[in-house]
Amino acid sequence: MPVYVLDSNFFIQAHRFHYPIDVAAGFWKKVRQLAEEGRVISIDKVKKELYDKNDALEDWCRNNLPEDFFKDTSVVMGAYAQVTGWAMSRSGHYLPNALNEFLNADEADAFLVAYCLADNANRFVVTQEVSEPNRQNKVKIPDACIALNVSYVNTIEMFRQLGETF
Repeated sequence: MPVYVLDSNFFIQAHRFHYPIDVAAGFWKKVRQLAEEGRVISIDKVKKELYDKNDALEDWCRNNLPEDFFKDTSVVMGAYAQVTGWAMSRSGHYLPNALNEFLNADEADAFLVAYCLADNANRFVVTQEVSEPNRQNKVKIPDACIALNVSYVNTIEMFRQLGETF
């Protein structure tokens, strides 16, 4: 069974723009259900990005996601080395600040790709980012996924693949 690994922008953009917690209860109920079933998970780095704002989204996550929802990325350091190796090999394309941001140990992006790369057959990155291969000032998750043969989808495609509606 495939597992979908959620980027922080899955939560943030849903809450701020498309499915506010106070309006789109069906969306959030479905996310909670999928999390409880283990069909969607995330990583510790995403938790750090979500749990620093003291807002309604953080409250929702604390009160609705299973205790083991955010997975430890220290177990995928071999895959992380592959991701960093790829990024560094692109130093002729990406600006130094873009690489520094992508490879920052506190940022989730490279770890999301690594977490999925570590079990490539069963894990999909879920992100709202889109590929921009010519962009030099930001390393986009889809571009890293494409280069490393990691599957990724956006929110709506995830729900389609899961056969879920809300």
